[in-house]
Amino acid sequence: MLLRQIERFLRQTDMPSTKFGRLAAHDPRFVFDLRNGRIPRDGTAARVEAFMSTYLTGEQESCHAQ
Repeated sequence: MLLRQIERFLRQTDMPSTKFGRLAAHDPRFVFDLRNGRIPRDGTAARVEAFMSTYLTGEQESCHAQ
């Protein structure tokens, strides 16, 4: 489920997976490892979900401010 959310986020934002991994999980291989079966800890998954939510909210606010 988390990987599906991340893949959607990457398409929406046109962000490279390595950049996402560095920003969201402090691991540039994070998305690659998830695609290969890695199961993140609950805290990591929560941090990644919070990052995506915050990033998208900030992106929407910057669009409305212009």
